[in-house]
Amino acid sequence: MQTWNDVIRLANNGSPAPDKRVEKTDAEWKAQLTAEQYHVTRQHGTERAFTGEYCEAHELGLYACVCCGTPLYDSRTKFESGTGWPSFTQPVTDNAIKYKKDTSYGMTRVEALCNACDAHQGHVFPDGPPPGGLRLCINSASIKLVTEAKEIVE
Repeated sequence: MQTWNDVIRLANNGSPAPDKRVEKTDAEWKAQLTAEQYHVTRQHGTERAFTGEYCEAHELGLYACVCCGTPLYDSRTKFESGTGWPSFTQPVTDNAIKYKKDTSYGMTRVEALCNACDAHQGHVFPDGPPPGGLRLCINSASIKLVTEAKEIVE
């Protein structure tokens, strides 16, 4: 189980290698994604609070990266944070998410990215529920709910 101290260590020293890497040109990403998905995942954008498809979702399954299909979050770790974005307490594996220091907009935060394709997911904060205390605050536009293993695209 990852904790805030683990996240800070990984943001400062690098995350473990992903199981696979997915690299595409900017043109390939633009052709594959909707305008909003591209803005969020490839340009590090943010969707408006309380507007995302998965903000209030409660279906069981895995949430995979919308860009590369890598499983990132288990629905059983999703919780109601009241922030307006889907929130998770843990990534599905220790190497699913890459953590990066983000100093944009005059703030210091920790960005959460898909470790396989570098798609921006959102940010992680130390105000989640016990036992780990993490809140991975994720954009719905960066994920897709996968309810069966065959739906995960490689």
